[in-house]
Amino acid sequence: MNILAIIVAIIAVILLLTGGFVQSLQFLLWVGIVLLVIAVIVWLVRFISGRGTRV
Repeated sequence: MNILAIIVAIIAVILLLTGGFVQSLQFLLWVGIVLLVIAVIVWLVRFISGRGTRV
């Protein structure tokens, strides 16, 4: 019975850490999407205004 409680506690800790990792990845995914949208908007504004960087 004591070993079963230890196994359940270890599984609970692993699931807790995995859940936190997944939530942080979801947050970083949204941050990446927002940064991508901002970069596209800035690129479009520069392209439309004709201030593109030409070498």
